[in-house]
Amino acid sequence: MNKWMVKLNSLSYPQMIALGYFLVIMVGTLLLMLPVANYNNMSPGFINALFTATSATCVTGLVIFDTYTQWTIFGELVILTLIQIGGLGFMTIITLFSFFLKRKIGLKERGLLKESVSTMYIGGVVRLTRKILLGTLLFEGAGAILLSIRFVPKMGWAEGIYNGIFHSVSAFCNAGFDIMGKYGEYSSLTTFSGDAVVNLTIMALIIIGGIGFLVWDDLSKSKFHFRRYQLHTKIVLSTTVILIAVGALCFYVSEKDNLLSEMPMSEKILASLFASVTPRTAGFNTVDMAKISPAAKLLTMVLMFIGGSPGSTAGGIKTTTLAVVMISLWSSLRNMKSENVFGRRLEENALKKASAVITVNLVLVLSAAFLISATNVNFYLSDVLFEVLSAIGTVGLTIGITSKLNSFAHIILALLMYSGRVGSLSFALVFTEHKIPSTIQNPTEKINIG
Repeated sequence: MNKWMVKLNSLSYPQMIALGYFLVIMVGTLLLMLPVANYNNMSPGFINALFTATSATCVTGLVIFDTYTQWTIFGELVILTLIQIGGLGFMTIITLFSFFLKRKIGLKERGLLKESVSTMYIGGVVRLTRKILLGTLLFEGAGAILLSIRFVPKMGWAEGIYNGIFHSVSAFCNAGFDIMGKYGEYSSLTTFSGDAVVNLTIMALIIIGGIGFLVWDDLSKSKFHFRRYQLHTKIVLSTTVILIAVGALCFYVSEKDNLLSEMPMSEKILASLFASVTPRTAGFNTVDMAKISPAAKLLTMVLMFIGGSPGSTAGGIKTTTLAVVMISLWSSLRNMKSENVFGRRLEENALKKASAVITVNLVLVLSAAFLISATNVNFYLSDVLFEVLSAIGTVGLTIGITSKLNSFAHIILALLMYSGRVGSLSFALVFTEHKIPSTIQNPTEKINIG
């Protein structure tokens, strides 16, 4: 026992977080393999259960089976629990129990919490965690009430409230799991495409969950005084608004004569906004994704790759990564000595970190797309790329090929979902991180770039 404890204490924070998510996934897999979790009273098989548990824990939403028709109430509650743990981070959940037990939170746990919620300072991390838990309860509760108001008349009291809670948690955690299979397998929220309350509530939950806990904290302190916000908050909010607006406009232009052609204008606007919000990174859909145009498919893939913001329930390379690269590009084009935005200068290694995140994600995406395409030759490369980007961005949107892929592809997608939730760069660091960095530097020599 002591030997194992020594090994555990020697792990770095990214390694401990990766191990924690792995253990949660394995427990979820075993529970979903139980006959009581399946309507046919038979185990779905290890790979299928592992894929579903990974998708739920990594708040993705890709599924091999339709959630409503495959899993019993017990199975759905297992999935919902995994979503909540994955959305908040397992360390946040552990801290919640520490609060209840009135147990002191040690320095090691505070360090893990700092890494888990992506805050920049260890000081105040426990207070931030308490705020995260209370905020989650508030937003998910409000979302459940609003959704229940629309679901109860259609489904009845018990089922309507249950659906309200399930979809509120799934939306806030950016998971994309739905239990709307009663209206058609894999139908997601297409039945409610014209319902403004459902659409706006789901979108609000996705955005609130996806902007990040650090932004929550800053907004609660500075309220509506934009000038007082930290640079991180300013970049996240500005980039989020731009992506939603540009994404909605581009989706409308590309689909106005296709999927949106028969809708009234109000529903077109709702559908376009929803299609812009959900790829970052929730996975719900109010239109049939298998019928979108090539332009809309490309737009969705770009949005899935970008994802949400750091320290949130979302995946992707993150809005700040995109912002840093664009700010650096603009500075290079103007031949400026530093990267400046909102009257502040970015830290010197910001571009290095952003480049590393993008590069690792691209390597994983291209490698996975090659492996899946090589072993599943009946699918278009664009559809495989869509699936791969959806997995690594922990989105959950699909063109409809997830259940048709072979077991090898499902394992690849599960690994992508896992790396996307842990963080692709953190996932790489799990295997490459050294405790003591080398202080030796080689001589500098210039090379031509571009």
